Amino acid sequence: METNKILSADILDILFEGRNKEYGAYDLRKTYNKRIGMALIITAGIALLIFVGTVIAKNIEDSSTKPLEVKDLSLEQVQKEEKPPPPPPPPPKLPPPPPIQTIQFTPPKIVKDEEVVKPPVENEKIIEAKVDVKTQEGQKDAGIVAPPQEEKSQVIEAPKVVAEDEDKVFTKVEIEASFPGGDGAWTRYVTKAINGNIDELTEAGQSGTCRVRFIVSKDGTVSSVEALTMKGSKLAEIAVNAIRKGPAWKPAQQNGRMVNAYREQPVTFTIQDQ
Repeated sequence: METNKILSADILDILFEGRNKEYGAYDLRKTYNKRIGMALIITAGIALLIFVGTVIAKNIEDSSTKPLEVKDLSLEQVQKEEKPPPPPPPPPKLPPPPPIQTIQFTPPKIVKDEEVVKPPVENEKIIEAKVDVKTQEGQKDAGIVAPPQEEKSQVIEAPKVVAEDEDKVFTKVEIEASFPGGDGAWTRYVTKAINGNIDELTEAGQSGTCRVRFIVSKDGTVSSVEALTMKGSKLAEIAVNAIRKGPAWKPAQQNGRMVNAYREQPVTFTIQDQ
């Protein structure tokens, strides 16, 4: 830089003499004061806007809120609690009911005519008055129940049993037919029959349960014996013969009378391993 220009030149021009002023540092330092001034002006403007806005908002709020006007103010008189009224007096006692006409009850006693001291009361008076332990005058009792009148008994005949019902064989009954002596006697009877033919059953080698169906008549006799399962087996033969040749059974009951009915009885045989 020339000597005559140094005194009038800026300090930045002296520092950046011979350097690249377009790099950016020169412009930043050259415009620093200007930028600081603009920032202060903008900040002051924003603060002023905020202040003005606050004042305006407060004025609007004050103008919108109006004081409450109290038009009427009255005080209600508090009423004192009144004492409850006294209870009503009890109702007057009713007079006692008038006495009822009664006649003393005299137990009957058979005596001779000359020993009768006081004749019995007539039947008409007994009907009109009430029987009591003593006789007194008074009103007739309207609540006396009239003596029952004798009604002719009606004979209801039992329904006649139709002949078809006598011979009907029931499949379902109220009380089934049973072996005489109960289940224990039946088990002993079947066991005895199986033990009598144990060799043949063992040789056949068939074990299982054979169900036998038969009819027990009203008199307890057994008929129409047949095997339902294991037909043709030795066990079925033994079971059918045991029931057919056994004692009479207790017949079944339906509606309180003995009836003919079917009965199924199982007979079981099991071969035990030796």
